[in-house]
Amino acid sequence: MSSSSGCNRGRAVLPVTASLVPFLLLLVVVSCQAALVVSATHTHGHGGGKHAGAARAAFRAGDEQEAYARIMARMARMDKDSNMTIQSPDGDVIHCVPAHLQPAFDHPRLRGQEPEDEPVERPMSKGGAAEEEAGVFPQAWSDGGSKRCPAGTVPIRRTAARDVLRASSARRFGMKARGGGSSSSNARRDSTSSGHEHAVGYVTGDQFYGAKASLNVWPAKVASAAEFSLSQIWVISGSFGNDLNTIEAGWQVSPELYGDSSPRFFTYWTTDAYQETGCYNLHCSGFVQTNSRIAIGAAISPTSVYNGRQFDISLLIWKDPHRGNWWLQLGSGPLVGYWPSLLFTHLGAHADMVQFGGEVVNSRPAGAHTPTQMGSGHFPREGSNRAAYFRNLQVVDADNSLVAAAALRLVADRPGCYDIQGGYNTAWGNYFYYGGPGRNVHCP
Repeated sequence: MSSSSGCNRGRAVLPVTASLVPFLLLLVVVSCQAALVVSATHTHGHGGGKHAGAARAAFRAGDEQEAYARIMARMARMDKDSNMTIQSPDGDVIHCVPAHLQPAFDHPRLRGQEPEDEPVERPMSKGGAAEEEAGVFPQAWSDGGSKRCPAGTVPIRRTAARDVLRASSARRFGMKARGGGSSSSNARRDSTSSGHEHAVGYVTGDQFYGAKASLNVWPAKVASAAEFSLSQIWVISGSFGNDLNTIEAGWQVSPELYGDSSPRFFTYWTTDAYQETGCYNLHCSGFVQTNSRIAIGAAISPTSVYNGRQFDISLLIWKDPHRGNWWLQLGSGPLVGYWPSLLFTHLGAHADMVQFGGEVVNSRPAGAHTPTQMGSGHFPREGSNRAAYFRNLQVVDADNSLVAAAALRLVADRPGCYDIQGGYNTAWGNYFYYGGPGRNVHCP
């Protein structure tokens, strides 16, 4: 990115008097920040001037304006590097970017590299759950699988200026909010003080090398842009303090992040309990995508229908025993990509806990509990075709084998708002129904 202001050319400023030096330096810095915002925004489509003005109004601090400029510059580079652009019927724009130019390789320790080859050995089941059939992953942009990016490229959902402007902070765009009462509230199952509420099943007390489950997808209603509703797998290591490491994947509805109410496929990671590291999807350098048919952050379509047909996705997160990277796989089908082991401290070795389930943010609009839904928006007691579920819950052991998630513990932070009920059968193995409507007579 270039700027006509001369800020990036290192031109010396010759002071008239020593007393003017601080003033002149301050002027140069402020001018550079403004030029960066305007230049980056103008390179990213029509309406650049309007968005630049909105950015200056929304992000007044210098570091916020610089963060906004970096995001827009990165997306301008995606536009330039793209081999193909696909317009999704839901309004998304998908860039097909050469795999070695994806955001992951901006990381200092990954720069200049290319995606690693897929592992030859994958976790195999020791029994207790049938293998999932590999099918087409249902996303709106791919039109039932008929559209895909060319070989050697990966699909990246375009981030527009309006996406960043919806965020409260450009510097933390694409990151989960820091917890209120606990910095690890996005993962803790007992963190209602921070506004995050969970209904989850978890296993702990062992060394885990991955997790697998199938979960149905719902168009959960989210009451405000300050809230989200998600269903996911967490792979966790470290203490629930500032050194928490997590790897996460599932589906979520987040109007602030995506600008709509569609359930979307997402990934996340952090190495410091959601403080300064990690992000959703490909919003920072970290996750390395290898698949040309699946767009992280894109809408999942179709979705489950109450008392009707159910659509679920099967997710497997596992640690390659040879290279140490954590791979994301769709059931027994295609690999999506991997989190390099070098990103992590505790997860560089193994996980201490695996968690499955739902999470919402309760901002208590008008002083009452939010009506944001978890899962289908119905309680577990309604059961099949009505409530959200996780089924065939498994973990990966030290032998790279899938085994049943034994000693699964079920916890709901506020059962009157969102509850959880589990069971076992030969078809679904370990499973549970979870979720709820949020605000109701038992959840004021």
